[in-house]
Amino acid sequence: MQLKTLILPLLFTLPLAGCGLVYKVDIPQGNYIEAKQVAQLRQGMSQEQVRFLLGNPMSLDGFNHDRWVYLYYLKPGRGEVEQKQLILDFANGALVSITGDYQAPAAFEQGL
Repeated sequence: MQLKTLILPLLFTLPLAGCGLVYKVDIPQGNYIEAKQVAQLRQGMSQEQVRFLLGNPMSLDGFNHDRWVYLYYLKPGRGEVEQKQLILDFANGALVSITGDYQAPAAFEQGL
């Protein structure tokens, strides 16, 4: 009788082992930036204002302190990898351009 109580649960779990019921964790890295945050950027904003709005950049160019790079990488448990980048250029401490995977807002050139 004891052998049956040990074998029966094993027989029921073996078919489930190959079903793909393993949970895989999403792995986000970097700066998650929403389009509504980018929409608030304006030409002429100070570095402090941009940092308040978007947080610290993921990467600062060691040779060009006027370029900030925001990177986002998401490896979902299932599905395609998502990568986005936002590159901001400053001149004299003021924001002058936006490039990368985000569109500059229509009001960007109107300034502050």
